[in-house]
Amino acid sequence: MKTIDTAGADLNALRVFAAVADAGGITAGAELLGLSKARVSIEVSRLEALLGVSLFSRTTRRVALTDAGQALYGQAVPPLRDLQDALARAQAGQGAAVLTGTLRISATVDHAAQALAPIVAAFAAQHPQLQIDLRSSDRVVDIVKEGIDVAIRMGWLRDSTLRATRLGDFEQHLVAAPGYLRQHGTPKKPEDLAQHPWIALSMLPTPLTWKFTGPRNQQRTVRMNSRLRCDSAAAARALLQAGAGVSVLDSYSASRAVQDGALVRLLPQWQLPRGGVHAVYAPGRHVQAKVRAFIDFYAERLVSSA
Repeated sequence: MKTIDTAGADLNALRVFAAVADAGGITAGAELLGLSKARVSIEVSRLEALLGVSLFSRTTRRVALTDAGQALYGQAVPPLRDLQDALARAQAGQGAAVLTGTLRISATVDHAAQALAPIVAAFAAQHPQLQIDLRSSDRVVDIVKEGIDVAIRMGWLRDSTLRATRLGDFEQHLVAAPGYLRQHGTPKKPEDLAQHPWIALSMLPTPLTWKFTGPRNQQRTVRMNSRLRCDSAAAARALLQAGAGVSVLDSYSASRAVQDGALVRLLPQWQLPRGGVHAVYAPGRHVQAKVRAFIDFYAERLVSSA
């Protein structure tokens, strides 16, 4: 990565730069800092003049980091946040940090609604000086580019460049709607599933091939047939409840619908591989205090609810 000479740049200028980068714009950065838009714009321009490079590419809607801006962000922002954490701990005394600033959390839409939001609400209540930005999306976000502090990801991680903490795990449940089963019959064994219309969750690595483990450690691998595909657990659950076929949902997404009778769990004696719930954050030596605190808080509640 290109190195930016920050000699002569003061901490306030770097703080303003980080806020604009995180918020994605001058106006949003000013709101985050509680400063005027003009003041923030001046600080950014002064820093660019001092360094002799453009840190942001500007459009009518937002600003984005240039290559030089990304280099500066990676080089200067982590130690800046470590310093802010140290000052917060010193201010609080006894080594306990008062969490401030903004914590940006990313998760899928369904997991945010089904499991994460109540935990975020409880965490926010314990840390009244901390702003929390919960971003839900079913695409895999670039946490470095989008300024995400921690992403909650479920399943099996692919990107080895990121750091991750396993918070817990979940079961996968085979489900269908009662109305569908009345019309098409209930599968009695895994092999029967190949004769049923399958709703494929395209975000999975192998959405049509499933391995089941049954009584006496029997193993079955079934290749499904699918005309319907979707890219989120919420969409899959809606299709299932509409009677469109059979599929697998994670236990968080399936539990409420099963409890309410909107879906029926099938073949409970046959188990599918368990997946992991991970907290994922950008590579680097330092993990901010607010991120560590949230990860610990979330992990405790996952364990207590298991």
